[in-house]
Amino acid sequence: MRLQQVSDQDLVKLYIGGDESVIEELLRRHKSKIFTSIYLLVKDQYLAEDIFQDAFIKVINTLRSGRYNEEGKFLPWVMRIAHNLVIDYFRKEKRTPTITSADGTDVLNLIQIHEESAEERILREQTHADLRKMIHFLPDEQKEVLIMRHYADLSFKEIAELTDVSINTALGRMRYALSNLRKMMNVKENVKEISLGRN
Repeated sequence: MRLQQVSDQDLVKLYIGGDESVIEELLRRHKSKIFTSIYLLVKDQYLAEDIFQDAFIKVINTLRSGRYNEEGKFLPWVMRIAHNLVIDYFRKEKRTPTITSADGTDVLNLIQIHEESAEERILREQTHADLRKMIHFLPDEQKEVLIMRHYADLSFKEIAELTDVSINTALGRMRYALSNLRKMMNVKENVKEISLGRN
């Protein structure tokens, strides 16, 4: 049996049934996405690795104890565990998460844009460096929804559950984030045109 062709749900069943080797395939399949989503929030590689390990220990303990009942939604479930650990960390530290990385890594290279609308096309067409700076100015809850939707590819229902708000609130935050980015981009374009006009 080639594990690469087995669904997450079936791998979880195999693991619960006693096949411990399949956890490595689940880890290989999702590590990049989960780790990056943690790193974008904490901006520290060592801390992100610690939180990632804690998340997977929690995943393994939950699976072993027979308390897993996510009906095939393994990745969103793990993302929720990781997200809660990040929130716990910030509560302890009383710090506010942001999504720009401390070492200047271009986080938008990691963001996958789906179901492209006019607003999302603006996001894609702008240069990453400019956009990264602009995202830094968004309120934290807007940054968070932007990352979860476009990088983690979570649905608005999943985002609402993760952030403990209604779906309408999650959708509203996304709309505000895109609207605010558009306004900032327009200001930047106007400044550019004025400065070009003077030369």
